[in-house]
Amino acid sequence: MAEEPAGTITAKADQLKGLTVLGKIDLSATNNDRRGPGGRGPRPIASSDVNKRGLPAGPGQKKRTRLPGPPGTGTGTSAPSTGGGYQGNRPNQPGGNRPGQAGGNRPGQPAPRPNAPALTPEQAEKQIQEQIKATLAKLGGTKTNQTNRAKYRRDKRSMLAEDREALRAQNELDAKTLKLTEFISANDLASLMDVNVNEVIKVCLGMGMFVSINQRLDAEAITVIADEFGFDVEFLSAEEEEISIDAGDAEEDLRPRAPIVTIMGHVDHGKTSLLDYIRDANVARGEAGGITQHIGAYEVKTKNGVPITFLDTPGHEAFTAMRARGAKVTDIAIIVVAADDSVMPQTKEAINHAQAAGVPIIIALNKIDKASANPEKIREELSQINILVEEWGGKYQSQEVSAKSGLGIDELLEKVLLEAELLELKANPDRGAIGTVIEASLDKGRGYVTTVLVQTGTLNVGDIVLAGPHYGRVKAMTDHRGKKMKTAPPATPVQVLGLTGAPQAGDRIQVMETEREARETATQRLQLAREQSIRTKKHITLDEIGRRLAIGSFKELNILVKGDVDGSVEALSDSLLKLSTPEVKVNILSKGVGAISESDVLLASASDAIIIGFQVRPSQSARKLAEQEQIDVRLYSIIYNAINEVKDAMEGMLAPTVQEVVVANAEVRIVFNITKVGTIAGCMVTDGSFTRRTRVRVVRDGIVMHTGEIQDLKRFKDDVSEVRQGYECGISIKNFNELQEGDNIEGFEEKEIKRTL
Repeated sequence: MAEEPAGTITAKADQLKGLTVLGKIDLSATNNDRRGPGGRGPRPIASSDVNKRGLPAGPGQKKRTRLPGPPGTGTGTSAPSTGGGYQGNRPNQPGGNRPGQAGGNRPGQPAPRPNAPALTPEQAEKQIQEQIKATLAKLGGTKTNQTNRAKYRRDKRSMLAEDREALRAQNELDAKTLKLTEFISANDLASLMDVNVNEVIKVCLGMGMFVSINQRLDAEAITVIADEFGFDVEFLSAEEEEISIDAGDAEEDLRPRAPIVTIMGHVDHGKTSLLDYIRDANVARGEAGGITQHIGAYEVKTKNGVPITFLDTPGHEAFTAMRARGAKVTDIAIIVVAADDSVMPQTKEAINHAQAAGVPIIIALNKIDKASANPEKIREELSQINILVEEWGGKYQSQEVSAKSGLGIDELLEKVLLEAELLELKANPDRGAIGTVIEASLDKGRGYVTTVLVQTGTLNVGDIVLAGPHYGRVKAMTDHRGKKMKTAPPATPVQVLGLTGAPQAGDRIQVMETEREARETATQRLQLAREQSIRTKKHITLDEIGRRLAIGSFKELNILVKGDVDGSVEALSDSLLKLSTPEVKVNILSKGVGAISESDVLLASASDAIIIGFQVRPSQSARKLAEQEQIDVRLYSIIYNAINEVKDAMEGMLAPTVQEVVVANAEVRIVFNITKVGTIAGCMVTDGSFTRRTRVRVVRDGIVMHTGEIQDLKRFKDDVSEVRQGYECGISIKNFNELQEGDNIEGFEEKEIKRTL
């Protein structure tokens, strides 16, 4: 085998062969047999066959001549034929085309145009598809169209039903989603969920949180509480960055700061007197009733020159929220307990607030110099609520002190500094100030005065600050004695002038870069607060109308509260809301800081409300307008005087209880039937006395036969106004003539008994 050149591949395959012809069949004989004698003769040849195949024309046929058509078409027009075609073989039919036909076309169809362009394959395919559709439509007829329309209507109804179901599910989901802002109060949260605020407070107590009606809740607490009631929460944001107090501070920038100490305890246990001795002042003497009704923030220096910031909180039960705020901003809590008293409810509440805030506690046993003082009893009562002092082997420091003589005060301050040293309190003074609003008030000459506790950074005169929904430039700063200050380092309480309004106690205050940024954020917060107030405003429902109609004597007491500082206004509103009952509801229409103005009087006039002023007075024009409109303006200086008077007013609004009192009994001895007069019973009064106005019951064998009024009351023949025990008399009863001997006539009166809350 010869060697093939490299790179060449030779393919080998068998040679393909065509068909193998085995034989041939001659069909001419078969055709001749079929067309033979007796048949119709040979099959005629069509003229088209003559033309196409070149076959010879039969008898009487003429070969069709085609005229040349347009170039490229390959078609032509047939010449007219006189003989011809298959028709020529039919009897009585002249040769050629039928009448009205040209070139073999069918009736009604035009002859093909000689210049018609040829169809492209795509056009031909499209034309075929259209013809198929038209044919199918004709075959389907009206029934198919009706079926399609019915199916379309069914599908449309189904889609509408699905849309309605999806909308209903979305509405249910929206109804169970609360859209609210963070730090909403417990009362507003209860209104949004349409539950009683006591239920919300109960859930908070189960979580270990001690809250009041107006106390604001953080996001985590709101989420947990809403989840307990089956609601989802969506928080609306003011598009602000939450600034942490310790955020962005390097360790080398931190400097030691003064401790912030809160003094808490029961009312009249000597908290303010203790602070007075420490800072050599007399605060309680300036308070109405000798009771602290504001949160005070003071800075004092010990004998060693170490500064300590003190917060003084009220001890009355109305100031729960204020005490809670004091516990939130503090580092150390001093719980003052009078040694001659016991551990009172407000003392326990203050301890609970401090423990919830995770604040170290120091127990100060005050009034130790009194003869009736018993500190061991106080320690024992504290141990019953799991507060073991160091003397009893516990972890809580305690000190016996006397706010009058100053006994043990220095030792108490040393223990405060010891706790502060363990806490290692530090802050960065070289940054923008961040602090907490302690109190806010409206001064007629100076505007809004805000007491601020700076927690980190340094606050300077001229800084642009933002506090809640209010902002402004710091125009002036003073300490608690009124001395002007230019800077306020960390842990310093100051009074700030220049804000556009009175922020709520507990609001975060921070220094902003520009006034525009502060204004925009304040506006957003104000809008959110307005939306929140609109959302929490409950409209009357049919169920509520039915409940009021069922009670029959439902009343509402609308109140406007104005006070000197925000904390007192909040505490007073909180206490008044708690007075609401199912029959008398208290509505706080408005609460604010500052003097009573004309707009307040107009609002009270429009809503039929009373105005309660706490340590404020109405302006001259507001006083005149109140006299014209006959608006009740009540002014108070002690908070529980206001609470007690409102409570008395609500008791007066309660419908009195009607009670029947039996005042007399008489025994029927004889019965006289007198014509045109009726039946008169001769009676002996066995108990009490009867008068003409006494209502009576006729009792026979222990069963009441009739209840009615006396028609005539006589002694012998004379009419008398009263018959007393032991005397005989004649009694006739209106519309009752069936008296019998032995009946008992019982006299009774209906007395209205005043209800209390």
